[in-house]
Amino acid sequence: MSTQRAAEVVVVDYGLGNLRSVTRGLERAGADVELIDDPGAIDTADGVVLPGVGAFSEGMENAGPFRDALVDAAGEGRPLFGICLGMQMLLTSSEESDHAGQGEAEGLDLIPGTNLRFHEGQKVPHMGWNELDVQRDHPLVEGVNGEYAYFVHSYYADPDDEDAVVTTTDYGLDFPSIVANEAGNVFGTQFHPEKSGETGLQILRNFVDICVE
Repeated sequence: MSTQRAAEVVVVDYGLGNLRSVTRGLERAGADVELIDDPGAIDTADGVVLPGVGAFSEGMENAGPFRDALVDAAGEGRPLFGICLGMQMLLTSSEESDHAGQGEAEGLDLIPGTNLRFHEGQKVPHMGWNELDVQRDHPLVEGVNGEYAYFVHSYYADPDDEDAVVTTTDYGLDFPSIVANEAGNVFGTQFHPEKSGETGLQILRNFVDICVE
């Protein structure tokens, strides 16, 4: 019986990620994981994870040295997985920069759109377990529908193309909780799969499978 080789996944360390739990989750999902602070290390990876916790403008500033390498990897068709802030950074812009008085911050623009703040009357941040409603097929959500994942965020993605929405979640409005680009190789989760129990582990396993296809 032939055995599939382990995916070689790099996790981008730009100073704002929940790196330990993300790395541990990916290892549980079967990946060989390397934390990197050198953009050149992206070139040889099967897949790239962009985690993130914090503010959009700070994230884009810190990740600046990785911008070209991330865009190149996406253009080459390599799987690129953004988590929480990392997902928001895949889009074009965010209201957070303006709301926080930090001016315009340019996202990676790999999934055109903006990140919006939850409306007045909704408790911010949206924190805790909430349901994933699959809107369309994507390998990342194989075996996942109606499951619950763990969220902590005050902004949500609003892609220009509604086909970019893979799952939605209800928090007073149906917001996109997983998004993906047209080619399907760039995607992100607003929730933390590494903190989402068996559902999150299934999503991480799906990502690892995508990396070695």
